Amino acid sequence: MTMPYNTVLLALAAGLISAVVFASATTGPVLARFVLFFLTPLSLYLAGLGLGPAAGALAAFAATTIILLIASPVTAFVYAISTGGPAVIVTRLALLSRGEGEAQEWYPIGRIVAAAAVFGGVLAALILVLMGGDVEALTKAMRGVVENFIKTELPGLPGAPEMTETQVGEITATAVRSLPWALGILATTTILLNVWLAGRVTLASGLLARPWPDLAAIWLPAGATFALLAATAATFTDGMPGLIAGGFAGAFTLAFALIGLAVAHVVSRGSPWRNFLLTGLYGALFVFLGPVSLVLAIVGLADTIFGYRTASDRDPPSNPT
Repeated sequence: MTMPYNTVLLALAAGLISAVVFASATTGPVLARFVLFFLTPLSLYLAGLGLGPAAGALAAFAATTIILLIASPVTAFVYAISTGGPAVIVTRLALLSRGEGEAQEWYPIGRIVAAAAVFGGVLAALILVLMGGDVEALTKAMRGVVENFIKTELPGLPGAPEMTETQVGEITATAVRSLPWALGILATTTILLNVWLAGRVTLASGLLARPWPDLAAIWLPAGATFALLAATAATFTDGMPGLIAGGFAGAFTLAFALIGLAVAHVVSRGSPWRNFLLTGLYGALFVFLGPVSLVLAIVGLADTIFGYRTASDRDPPSNPT
């Protein structure tokens, strides 16, 4: 089916915006670059959810082509895998449905979260390979980052200590072990944040085809539990396989932490202390991100296995095609 002329123009504009934001994210202050990195895919998600999957695919293709022309084939490939591909597939899944009228069923949000976690793990693995391809090269690259931070940024901090070579080595080793988890979490967060923002914008504009789901009722497919446990166990292996497994473990830990938040929202319904409890939870999550996220992930894993929420609180256990 041929897209209307206006839809084609809007899709091309969305691709151009994403390419420009992607290029801008490589320069400027660190905070600005960080924000731009998160928002690079947003126009693609807006095109996919608001104009349809075909328009989203056209926008991603246009952005990739522009980056190929202004940068390099490697950069365009990284963009296509890290930004364009996830945007096209996730928005396509979000608009999948079967049936009509009151019997219409939309693709479960929990499965979209699981798909985002898979993409997050893949992107983490890609970045690790591009950074070195083996533990020795990755450690060398990370040591360079640590040493550069110590030389350029650390002296400006009040009361900054002097770092010995041994301490630098310990910091580097810790950073290498933590990096895959952080990359998996960051990549998955980027996907989910953008699809949520695009969903809210298209809902407000009346362009979102599906009704807004009850996010507190999402559930993850059974395979997600196996993925988390298998990836976590694989992190204890040596070399790059263990590091790559860490990327997938981090991505699925985030997915289960979101289920933990959903559990908190469901079990607090009807309580006069609901606002106070949820505000305290999100405040603790902001201040103590790591420990609170781990607790939420454990709660989410337990709910997925044992079902603390009732069946009526969950998305329909279906898989529309």
